[in-house]
Amino acid sequence: MKSAQEDEYLEFVAARAKALYRSAYVLAAGDTHLAEDLVQEALSRVYMHWKRVAGADSPAAYAQTVLVRTFLSLRRRRSTGERPIGNMPDSAASGPDAALRLTLLDALGQLPPRDRAVLLLRYWEDRSIEETAQMLKLSSSAVRSQGTRALGRLRALLGDSLSYLVPH
Repeated sequence: MKSAQEDEYLEFVAARAKALYRSAYVLAAGDTHLAEDLVQEALSRVYMHWKRVAGADSPAAYAQTVLVRTFLSLRRRRSTGERPIGNMPDSAASGPDAALRLTLLDALGQLPPRDRAVLLLRYWEDRSIEETAQMLKLSSSAVRSQGTRALGRLRALLGDSLSYLVPH
C-alpha cells in the first residue's frame, strides 16, 4: 500500500477501532478475546480492499458490515473445536450499571448469532431497518420479524432478573 493510502487507513483505524470493538463485544456476548479477534479480522479485510473502501460513501458503515458478516460466518463454521468453559472477566467491571451489563451480556450470549446481529445493528448501533437488512442481506420484513422475535426471546431470558437492577 502506498504511504498516503496507508496513512489514511491508519487514521481510519484510530478513529473507528473503539466503536468496532464495542460492537464486536456485544456480538461476542462479552467475550473480550473473540471481540478482539473479530475486530482484527474485520480490519484486515478492510485493509485488503482499502482503495475501494476509502472511496465508498461510508467507510465506517462498510467496516461495520464486514464486522457483522465476519461474526456470522465465524458462527457458521463448524471446524472450530473451541468451547467456552466459563465466563471469566479479564478485569472487574466498573460503573453503576455493571450488574445490568453482565446480566444483559449473559442473556445476549444465549441468543443465536443472527438474533444478536439484528439486535446490535438495530438497537445498539441505531441502524434503520433498511440499513440492517442490507448489512445482513435480508429483507426489511425479515429484519422486523427477526428483531421482534429476538427481543421476545431476550425478554423471556431476562424475566424478572432486571427488576432489582433498574432504578425505579
